[in-house]
Amino acid sequence: MNKRAVQNETGRVDWVVLSLYLALVAIGWTMIYAVSHDKNTSGSILSLDYNGGRQMIWIGISLFILFFILVFDSKIWRTFSYGFYAIGTILLILVLFFGKVINGQKAWFGLGMFTFQPAEIAKFGTALALANLLSDYKMKLSEPRAAMVAISLVLLPPLLIMLQPDAGSALVFFSFFILLFREGLNASLYIIILSFAGLFILSLLFGFDNTYLVILIAGLAIMVYHLPNRLYYMLAVGMLGIGGFIAVNSGNAPELLGVLTGILLVLAGILVWKKKSQLVFVLVSVLTIASLTSFFSNFVFNILEPHQQERINVWLHPERCDPRGSLYNVLQSKMAIGSGGLSGKGFLNGTLTKLNYVPEQTTDFIFCTVGEEHGFIGTLIVISLYLTLLLRLSFVAERQRLNFSRNYIWGVTGILFFHFLINIGMTMGLVPIIGIPLPFVSYGGSSLIGFTVLLGVVIKLDSIRNKD
Repeated sequence: MNKRAVQNETGRVDWVVLSLYLALVAIGWTMIYAVSHDKNTSGSILSLDYNGGRQMIWIGISLFILFFILVFDSKIWRTFSYGFYAIGTILLILVLFFGKVINGQKAWFGLGMFTFQPAEIAKFGTALALANLLSDYKMKLSEPRAAMVAISLVLLPPLLIMLQPDAGSALVFFSFFILLFREGLNASLYIIILSFAGLFILSLLFGFDNTYLVILIAGLAIMVYHLPNRLYYMLAVGMLGIGGFIAVNSGNAPELLGVLTGILLVLAGILVWKKKSQLVFVLVSVLTIASLTSFFSNFVFNILEPHQQERINVWLHPERCDPRGSLYNVLQSKMAIGSGGLSGKGFLNGTLTKLNYVPEQTTDFIFCTVGEEHGFIGTLIVISLYLTLLLRLSFVAERQRLNFSRNYIWGVTGILFFHFLINIGMTMGLVPIIGIPLPFVSYGGSSLIGFTVLLGVVIKLDSIRNKD
């Protein structure tokens, strides 16, 4: 391809996005090199015996792929979007039979000394297919049928990924709901989902009895508010006082819950008698669903595998966990970040990460290497780069003339945001440890190539936006 043809295909590249990508890749390599560097071994910077050398190869491959994407015809991405989705789905099925088991997950294909994860291809294919689907003028997410089609397309890959099982990669696909919200999916669905999720977490955190008590009190407060006159107010207060006194003095929490439930039903009967049956139906239905959700959360927790229960406890109940066992990773990660102070220990001077006190310090916990060697200033710079990239991508998405381009860029933005939020939150104990890489920074070929392809297509689509 000659120079003029290259210029015609690349159009106007967004150098802000490209520069942020290169900066994060460079930071990632320096951190990987810092962890794997051995002062007693010379010439190890490009040695394939070290992660730094292997990552340099992946960086070279990624840059070549990026250049190829920028000079290639952009029409291929929409034309074959469903084909990419189908390939990703097929690979997710094949890996269940022919995949390589790593850390208890059959999620990898082995190619000699290298491996790749088909989930990365599935993310890319889903982003393309969903963007194409939503670009159809007939697709109105306000219509139930259209919404079900879009949601089904998003949920199929994570269902297959859960069979590996790889909960971290599966959860990433829920980032596409950011795009669905942008394109008009009913906001009430998000409220319902977030409410269920909140109740689920609260029940695990405080227990079913306490969560159910809060639900009951909320229901009682609403019913008392809608009672028709002061006589019924006094009756309700009296019943609550007497019932509560009896239950509390019994010292039995189930009795208290039983008494309050009985009072709620009495108040519901009064409201029905006063011809407020519609209010009672809605309120009782909501309270019942909320209570069942709370109970179900405890049921689900009890049927989980012991290591899965430990991950939840590490997040919600660290006091129950063994500091030398399940809690070890998070404790060491937080210690490494905290030990860096304001400006860090200096490049190649990290001890906790370098001496393998922090497991997976080049992959899932790479951020703690930044914290230990470069301190608060270094972590602030990295976080600022990610936030700048996300804001820039949001701007780039909204300036697109084609719906396909806008939808795809929003899909990629959601993926990057989810990875960024979960990975950094995980290293600081703010979210559960689910094992997903930090984009462009964590060690790994399939991860780096996957994110490069995602972002490369963004840059390509944006570069030709004025030609569409």
